Amino acid sequence: MTTQSKRADQAVGVGSGQDRIETRATRVLGIRYPIIQGGLARIARAELAAAVSNAGGLGQIAMAGVATTPDLLRAEIRKAKAITSAPFAINFPLGHLKIDPLLEVVIEEGVAAVSLTRGDPRPAIARLAGSGIRVIVLVSGPEQAKKAEQAGADVVATVGYEGGGHLGLSDLTTFVGVPLVMDAVRIPVVAGGGIADGRGLAAALTLGADGVEVGTRFIAVREAFAHENYKAALLRAADTVIVKRTLRQPGRALANDWARDFLKAEASGTSREELLGMVGAEANERGVFHGDTQGSLLWAGQAAALIEDIPTAQEFVERMVAQARASLERVSAMAGMVRAA
Repeated sequence: MTTQSKRADQAVGVGSGQDRIETRATRVLGIRYPIIQGGLARIARAELAAAVSNAGGLGQIAMAGVATTPDLLRAEIRKAKAITSAPFAINFPLGHLKIDPLLEVVIEEGVAAVSLTRGDPRPAIARLAGSGIRVIVLVSGPEQAKKAEQAGADVVATVGYEGGGHLGLSDLTTFVGVPLVMDAVRIPVVAGGGIADGRGLAAALTLGADGVEVGTRFIAVREAFAHENYKAALLRAADTVIVKRTLRQPGRALANDWARDFLKAEASGTSREELLGMVGAEANERGVFHGDTQGSLLWAGQAAALIEDIPTAQEFVERMVAQARASLERVSAMAGMVRAA
């Protein structure tokens, strides 16, 4: 099935009178706009997830650094439920903690969706089978997307080289990766990496994607649980670098003193054990919790260069939707002129 035919199949509804942008992803996830907030370890808590969901997107609560035990997860879910009646998701990075007890909580609490990052998603998908919980799997290319679809994923989110945080090993850009993944699977595909405004949403939809996942931009909103120094450092931050390549765990971060020191350590042949010690949780916590913007690992994608302010999540989503509609209407008008010619 080609990207072109899939684009026709998804039937994006963007009329100015509609209070939604409808795609296959919005229908599967039960949301108004095809905008998914990234998992954002330590940052994505109930307040952010609920704010994004109330605005019409799909908010997420991060398990990593937020809800690492069943009791903490249940409390965070119930806090979100007290703020929103809209669907929200829980993000699980795979391979570090045993998540079976946490999945039990998700099932018991009737959470709408789960997203799975890194690692093998098959055991988690199997455990959630029959629960009615939608599963989103983050991938970095078509082969991973095929495996996720075969395992029973409802949606795949493909993250390009431009993205922040942990990336795949292929260095595929979003503009190339999305069409490749679209051609590889039949389930809805969400685009991530380099998207921070409505122009990016419109571009992703035009490529044939069913929506976008937005990470870095959602750090710089008022409800995000991140130090104000971190948010301020993201404003118009043009310089990002990829760290942890030698560990085969590449991720994009702000180019600060910590990142430069880490890159020097990688280049000088520092042992794997020492490098792992440099990138432990505390390296990120120094920035997220304490506002150290030079001596900490601050995950950020290239889209940071597009961030100009720190709005509420509601304000940002409304702005993104309005800008996407304007962009798509302009493309539609141009297509009409081409047909007329």
